[in-house]
Amino acid sequence: MSSEHAIAINNLSKCFHIYDTPRDRLLQMLARGRRQYYREFWALRDVSFTISRGETVGIVGRNGSGKSTLLQLICGTLNPTYGEIHTHGRIAALLELGSGFNPEFTGRENVYMNAAVLGLSRDETEARFTEIEAFAEIGEFIDQPVKTYSSGMMVRLAFAVAINVDAQILIVDEALAVGDELFQRKCYGRIEALKKNGVTILFVSHSGSTVIEFCDRAVLLDSGELLDIGTPKSIVSEYQRLIYAPADKRENIRSTLRYRSPPDLDSEGANERSSQSATNENQQASIEEKEFFDPHLTPQSTVLYESNGALIESPAIFTTQGVRANSLIIGRTYLYRYRVRFDRGATNVRFGMMIKTTSGFELGGAASMPTGQGILHVEPGRIIDVEFQFDCHLNPGTYFLNAGVTGALDGEETFLHRILDVYLFRVMPREDITATGVIDFNCIAVHTDVQSPHVDVE
Repeated sequence: MSSEHAIAINNLSKCFHIYDTPRDRLLQMLARGRRQYYREFWALRDVSFTISRGETVGIVGRNGSGKSTLLQLICGTLNPTYGEIHTHGRIAALLELGSGFNPEFTGRENVYMNAAVLGLSRDETEARFTEIEAFAEIGEFIDQPVKTYSSGMMVRLAFAVAINVDAQILIVDEALAVGDELFQRKCYGRIEALKKNGVTILFVSHSGSTVIEFCDRAVLLDSGELLDIGTPKSIVSEYQRLIYAPADKRENIRSTLRYRSPPDLDSEGANERSSQSATNENQQASIEEKEFFDPHLTPQSTVLYESNGALIESPAIFTTQGVRANSLIIGRTYLYRYRVRFDRGATNVRFGMMIKTTSGFELGGAASMPTGQGILHVEPGRIIDVEFQFDCHLNPGTYFLNAGVTGALDGEETFLHRILDVYLFRVMPREDITATGVIDFNCIAVHTDVQSPHVDVE
């Protein structure tokens, strides 16, 4: 292993034996290899890459792609079926929530026990304990049994220990998603400080923005296979395109990624890989540049209000050419349509829409008319088709649409019908976008040299 590498992995594979019943496990023991009572599940197959010292690397992939298995193999909590792993330096790992903690021990006792496992002497732990306790911010619970902790308190204490053992390699498996927003910011601030001190950081995250912001490189795993390694932005784009692609196009994307030269995390050849990535994006333009409708993209959180004289039907997004779609392209114009049937007369009728994130945050929408200026009167039996035109300035991700109709019944303004999360759509990723966050505000960056170094020429 090169002294410049913190982690080197060569042809790493891990196979698990899956037994249908406990009886089959017993029969396998008695058979002594003469017969097989299990099914093989390969969590990882022939994974190879290296990570240089001081790099921060994110691992992305769908659930079940082998991310957590890879981290456990690197930490030594699992043994590989085939292949080799070489690490250089002390490893601090935050894998499963509370792993390594004894629920019957107090937080204080677990700090000393966990630190000892990570290689610290009792004197070293005592010297660091005040800082660990302050970072965890769990107050008097430090002397209470860990089994009484909430999940947030557990991860606070575990992370506080992991970052205070002077490790050369820090491994985190999505554990920070448990903490509240303030604690997450505090943790990422400490991760930035560790990066500046030359600590190698390897972590799993489903947050593409986090990987792009904090990582130097990213790894894409899928079904136990390493598909690609490269710049965080390109890898996150590939990951999003893979998970959002229709099932019949997913294997085509996987095949294209496999076609590339074997990936590595060494800085040498990075420019070449970036060029390859750009070429591949052009090859995949047909996937990204045409809207399509994915029948499997359906909302599971729809909430229907009781009908109060009206009923909303057939909500859908269409292109300006009238083609139904739920996989949209950034920067294009779309039509959101639905039909409303009235079985009761109402006055001052208005229609509305709202776009939300998957967490429920309202991004924006519109009403068909200002307050007090709706349709004067709608009689029973009337059917009205509603259409909202909108420009897609959303960054890649998944979003919900609401639909609603309001009106006055007996002089009182109310919802005649409303449906939350009635339509689910995605915005497809693109390699060339520079916008961050949720909405693309069309920000343009300009760089101006205020001062240039002066060189005397004799």
